[in-house]
Amino acid sequence: MQNLQNDLVELLESEDNLVIDGQLNKNKIIEAALKVEPFLIRLLIKNDTFKKHFFQEVDDILVFDKIKFQRFVNNKSFLPDSYTAFKNKIGLTINDDTNDNYISTRNDVVLAWPHKDCVLEGGQTQEDQKRNEVFWNETLAPDNIDRLLDAKAFTNFKKYDKNGEHKLTELNGDENLILKGNNLLALSSLLKTHRGKIKFIYIDPPYNTENGGFNYNDSFTHSTWLSFMKTRLEISKKLLTDDGVIAINSDEIEHAYLKVLCDEIYGRNNFKGDFIWKKRKGGGNDSYFLALDHDYILVYAKNGDKSYHNKWRVSYDESYLKRYNQIDDNGDRYYWDTLSRDGLQSPIVLDLIMPDGSIKTINSQKSKETIDSELKSGLVRIREYRDDWSVQHRVYMPKDGKVARSILDNQGTNKTANDEIKKLFGESVFSYPKPEELLFFLVDLFTNEGDIVLDYFSGSGTTGAVAHKMNRKWIMVEQMSYIDIITVQRLKKVIDGEQGGISKEVEWEGGGSFVYVELMEYNQYFIDKIQSIKTKEALIAIWKEMQSKAFISFQFDKDMFNERLEAFNTASLESMQHYLIEVLDKNQLYVNFSEIEDEKLKVSEEDKALNYSFYNKR
Repeated sequence: MQNLQNDLVELLESEDNLVIDGQLNKNKIIEAALKVEPFLIRLLIKNDTFKKHFFQEVDDILVFDKIKFQRFVNNKSFLPDSYTAFKNKIGLTINDDTNDNYISTRNDVVLAWPHKDCVLEGGQTQEDQKRNEVFWNETLAPDNIDRLLDAKAFTNFKKYDKNGEHKLTELNGDENLILKGNNLLALSSLLKTHRGKIKFIYIDPPYNTENGGFNYNDSFTHSTWLSFMKTRLEISKKLLTDDGVIAINSDEIEHAYLKVLCDEIYGRNNFKGDFIWKKRKGGGNDSYFLALDHDYILVYAKNGDKSYHNKWRVSYDESYLKRYNQIDDNGDRYYWDTLSRDGLQSPIVLDLIMPDGSIKTINSQKSKETIDSELKSGLVRIREYRDDWSVQHRVYMPKDGKVARSILDNQGTNKTANDEIKKLFGESVFSYPKPEELLFFLVDLFTNEGDIVLDYFSGSGTTGAVAHKMNRKWIMVEQMSYIDIITVQRLKKVIDGEQGGISKEVEWEGGGSFVYVELMEYNQYFIDKIQSIKTKEALIAIWKEMQSKAFISFQFDKDMFNERLEAFNTASLESMQHYLIEVLDKNQLYVNFSEIEDEKLKVSEEDKALNYSFYNKR
């Protein structure tokens, strides 16, 4: 048995992510076996031992015994029984009764998730609706997944520009996009069109806080959050260009765990920094013992090669640093990172744009008078100076009539962001938006004009608005229904030339266009209807429709269920809703692009043409 196990490790270690640190990634291997993936069959059948053990000849045809192979891979003797196998390993683990404790070896897929600081009730349309919550989440094990992550079909195509809404007949392949639907499935669809093309990803995912009755101190919910993030981050990495960067907003609840998870996915060497974003003054009401006044923004590069990132790397050679040294009363020399020296001014942050267009950031502790005298040449000019740490200082340099600057003043930016939204819509229609200044800093730092920016937790649309004003291409994904009344409307206002946020600073005058599309629903249509139902009678009517139109799990016996329908009707409405959602085949939430010619799905000729155009033009 041991020799056979060693042979399997050796056979599979050449394949991507099937062997980790000399140990089998069992869930991924079993998933491939259950789906009878051709690459796995080819490997196994070439090995005489595995061919003998796991293949059976039937009428001169070799048949793969995937159940026997699954049992073999799951054999407990595969578990390392020595401390030395783990002593040098760092990873995220789950407290459960399975043998697959490392997050890196799990391939569970979390379909849905509570949105930004609360759990969404079934049928809830906005994150800030406060009422008793119902947790409509589902996690799929690998053996329940077959076509879930295939590229999906789209529908309801619309194009918006300064002249309003237009009907589409074809796509060029370089459109700005707003995609409505489950972000995991939207991301997997983008792999077919944008693999290796995204320069910068910014996401502000759910924080997994204790709000909304959702207890963080629950090992299941914590591990589910990690699984939820893992699957999406793995796809994100594939979408990035070789010199691409991802920035992830989080708070103190999951920040440390998110860092370890990203180390596993992107590699520890590709961790480039952690911005501390001060989002409010003081700690607010969430401070029980300590003032919690900031979030974190983790930054990872797909490729840590320094040559890719000259724009945002700071040179620290000795000749460079000497220009910004100071000498204290004792004659000791020090650099800008000494924060408190009696009698000295606070730092000024300078953004210097070099002749080749690259940016160097300098933190200086020279006095205001000294810097003023040095800057009289007009190469740079100081926008603002203060003698304390309450704000960071903004420095501007002319560049083709436009400006570049250092990181913004972060004090009170939640209020700033809400003010921006109020100016656009006349009221605060969205909770916890991010200010345009924050996104300007990140997009300016990591991208150039024409690069593609992606945000798959797009919310109110700040990322798309800023990218558009900065002449970047962009893609936004959002599942919530407010995408129609907030996100789309905001981008329409940007095209019309709205003057909020960073508009005046970048001299925005309007223009451009974007395309709005929706993932084509199938079983998701029934889930939405089930969640919105208020009576048992209406729910039974939905069940009758499901029997003729929905894709039901192959494990579910409809005839037996109908025989016991009266008993089912005695359960609570909430229990009935949960059950009917559970029996739907989650692989068919949306229509797969590969199946749009299936007459049962009734895809219109117009949608077929636009889907072929969408996928073939990229």
